[in-house]
This record gives sequence, structure tokens and C-alpha cells, in this order.
Amino acid sequence: MFKNNKALISIFLIVFIDLFGFSLILPLLPYMARGFQATDFQIGLLVASYAAAQLVGAPILGRLSDSFGRRPVLLISIAGNALGFLLLGLANSLWMLYLARTLAGLTAANISVAQAYISDVTDEKNRSRGLGLIGAAFGLGFIIGPALGGLLSRAGFSLPSFTSAGLSTLNFILVLLWLPESLTAERRLAVAHTTRLPFTIPALIQVLRRPLVGPLLYTRLFFGLAFSIFQTIFMLYALERFNLDSQQTGYILAYVGVLSVVTQGFLIGRLTGRFSESALILAATAVMAVSLLGWALAPTVTVLIIVLAPIAMSGGILNTVVNSAITKSVSPVEIGGMLGISTSLEASTRVISPSLGGLLLQVVGARLGAQAGTAAPGLLASLLLAWLVTYIFRFIYRAQPLPAAASPTPPGD
Repeated sequence: MFKNNKALISIFLIVFIDLFGFSLILPLLPYMARGFQATDFQIGLLVASYAAAQLVGAPILGRLSDSFGRRPVLLISIAGNALGFLLLGLANSLWMLYLARTLAGLTAANISVAQAYISDVTDEKNRSRGLGLIGAAFGLGFIIGPALGGLLSRAGFSLPSFTSAGLSTLNFILVLLWLPESLTAERRLAVAHTTRLPFTIPALIQVLRRPLVGPLLYTRLFFGLAFSIFQTIFMLYALERFNLDSQQTGYILAYVGVLSVVTQGFLIGRLTGRFSESALILAATAVMAVSLLGWALAPTVTVLIIVLAPIAMSGGILNTVVNSAITKSVSPVEIGGMLGISTSLEASTRVISPSLGGLLLQVVGARLGAQAGTAAPGLLASLLLAWLVTYIFRFIYRAQPLPAAASPTPPGD
């Protein structure tokens, strides 16, 4: 049973408003950079700067939320977002764009802290359903935001930025006035007396070696790498393979977004009630591997639309269920920090995938033709997930889960 429906509704609204504001300006960044004569490489760096900064900031803020509570860290994160959007709207040079996106990335812990909040106010039976609400809010924000951002940009690129800053300010007020703290004083006291791993590469390696949570984090990483290739290359794929314009591609992506929202908002609860999380992770990864192969080889737009349905649905399942399983495989005092690591690993894929997918499309296309070039990113993503299926079967599906209250491993053990 959900412990606090008001808290769940609040978190849904907070994540929706956050992603709505974020997606308002996301498609406009290349055009804003072009206004300062940025090269394609500089635009790529601008897009990657947010994810690179999030890679650093997310685990730190996640751990701080374990120590000081979810609410204050959400407020810090939302305030950083608001300031980043404000700087973006005021930017009069390329370096200000970089500064704005880096600041927003460093404080971008909203999703992982919101996931930790959900873990605090749900029991294990209903956690996947609760986390699915975050996925639904995420998807709704991305469906509505880009369309409104394009409309507002007719009055200049500053207006969408200032609108996003205003939405973040509204979010800040919502958290300040309406959202109660979910982390009890007893939990914060337990954190204070718990030996936890430091933020170092050896410590990360130690976490990745832990039973169950390590394989789940690896799953998050390699699924994220494959899915990010799909997300970041799809626009170029649609243009070069089917000669679709931006409006047609936008309609297709909206269709994918709607399917993802339906999956995470309505189907997750039913699926987790009937199947184990390990079975869902295995099945969804297998479906995604086959579907990405279909994406790579789709001969017509009709076939493309058909194969995008299982991609959207399996992606929605994996995004929700993997994080739910992570929260159950560590002690309660580690949930925020571990979800921060999960977010950080996912962010790292958004630094790597655009360059990797673009390089494949360009190099293979130049040597073997445009059709082969547009197929190459999907083929690589499908192969990655085919390997991941065997890994999940061995280390997650066949593994015995750790109890949720298992103690973290102290350094040096």
C-alpha cells in the first residue's frame, strides 16, 4: 500500500514541471549556439556538458539527500535549475551557454532524489508502481515541452529560457510549501552512524563488485548506452533513411513518448504484480534487443512505427524496474546515494552515445552507403543488449536477491 498519496501526487507534479521546463529549451540549444557561430563540435560539447556535469553532481547530491533529507536537496537542485535557465536566457556569448548548462547539470539531482523519495513513502510491493509515476511524469514533460518550446521560440530563444526559469521557480515554491520531508530522523541518524564508501574510482569499482546491486548498475549502464544511441541518433536516422522533416519526426517521437507514459503510468503496476522484477528486466532487455535490430533494418516508415512500440514499452519497463530493484538491493541508508550513482552512470552514456552513434553513421555510411550507415547504430545497440541478456540471466535472474536491509560493505572489507 502507498503510505502517502499526497506525497506521490506532489512528486509527480514536481518531476513533470521539472522535465517540462527542461524539454522546453532542449531542442533549441543547437540554434542558440549557432547564434554565437558555434561549430558542430562545439554544439556537441554543449549538449554533452550537461550530462558530464550531472555525472559528477548526481551521486554527491544523492548521498547528501541520505544525510540531510530529500526536501532540502530537491530545493537546492531546483534552485540550480532556475539559475541555469535564467543564465541561458541572458546569455550573450557561447561561454555563458556552457556555464548555464554546466550549472544545471551539476545540480540536476531532481530525478534521482525524487526516486529516493518514492522509495521512502512506498513499500517494496508497490515501489515499481510508484517509480512508474516518475517515469510517466518524465514522459509527459518531454511530450509537451518541445512543442511549446518551438512555439515560444518564435518570439526569440530567450523566452523559452525565461519560461523554464519561471517553471523552476514555481517548482521551488511547490516543494517549499507543499512537500513534506520523507526521510525520518531515525533514518538520518542511521546514516550518520553508517560507514559508507568514499567518492573514488576504487570505491565505485567496489560497489560494482557487490552482489546484485553491481549487476543492476551494469545493466543500467549498458542499457543506457544502447538506448541513448537510439535517442540521440534517431533524428539523423529519420532524415537520412526516410527523408522525414522535423515535424514528421516530432510526431513519431511524441508517439514513442505516449507509449512510454502509458507503460510507466499504467502497465508497470500490473506487470510487477504478476512477474518478478528480475524476470521483467530479462524479458524487457530481450525485447529491446530484437526491437533495436528491427529499427536498424526497417525498410519503411510503417515498419518503423511498428517496431518503435516495443522499444518504447520495454524502455519504460527497464527505466522503472531496474531502479526499483536497486533500491531493494541496498540498505535504506544507501538508497539516495545508489540512485545517484545510477543516474550518474546513465548520464555518462549521454556523453558517449551521441559521438559513437554519429561516428558509426558517418564512417559506415561513407564506406558502405547511406542505408548501411543508418543501420549501423541500431545494429551496435542491438548487439550490446543481446550480450546484456546473457549477463542479466546469469547475474540477476538466477541470483538470490539480497535482503533490502542488508548493511553496506565498509571500506577495506
